[in-house]
Amino acid sequence: MNKILYAFFVILIFSSCSEFQSALKTEDIATKFSVGEKLYEKGKYEKAIRLFEQLTPVFRGKPQAEKMFYLYSQSLYKSNQFYLAGYQFDSFNALYPKSEKAQEAAFLAAKSYSKLSPVYSLDQVDTDKAITKLQSFINTYPKSEFLPEANILVKELREKLEKKAFETAKQYNTISDFKPAIKALDNFISDYPGTPYKEKALFYKLNASYQLAINSIQTKKEERLNSAKTAYESLIKFSPNTEFKDTADKMLVRIDTDLQQFQIK
Repeated sequence: MNKILYAFFVILIFSSCSEFQSALKTEDIATKFSVGEKLYEKGKYEKAIRLFEQLTPVFRGKPQAEKMFYLYSQSLYKSNQFYLAGYQFDSFNALYPKSEKAQEAAFLAAKSYSKLSPVYSLDQVDTDKAITKLQSFINTYPKSEFLPEANILVKELREKLEKKAFETAKQYNTISDFKPAIKALDNFISDYPGTPYKEKALFYKLNASYQLAINSIQTKKEERLNSAKTAYESLIKFSPNTEFKDTADKMLVRIDTDLQQFQIK
């Protein structure tokens, strides 16, 4: 019995492979589409893609073209080929704007670009593109069933950009490049007023302002010490019990001590 089952499965596998190979070689586009559709339904997306790729140049205008281009796009998406999937879903919508699949295709195109978004430490060009695509989808389909997921994706991508901006600004402080650090941290706080990194950003600005001030030449020292004191006040106003309070208070003591020399004059 086991041998019979084994033989059956071997025949089935070879038959499937043979059907796929025949479809690749045939000039009959109806056969290619039929086999490609079967492969898609079985989850054999890579093989389906090979057939759909052959059909793409010759299938436009055919009765089954809309379905083929949709399945092609889905095959790319489901095989994690997100760059090509995004492109094909965009092309599908351009070709078939009135399709009942247009809304889903627009969402999956945007979602494909979001899948290309890298970790925050890398260049975020694809993240910006994904946000633009998702926001366009949200504006176009405000009542879509995909709206909740689209909003979540936008939120996650924006948080990634926020973390990128914070870490970039923080890095200037880390490498003791204090003037650019102050500017970058000011921009970050302005661009992301509700950020969860605000307390840390305010402290790093204080640290950069403090280090710049105490190491300044005499002609610039008073102004920079006062700027550092303002940075201290901003931190304490935002978070009176900040985790950085002990360090910040020690900085303030030094700032006030150094300012006294200017008051005497």
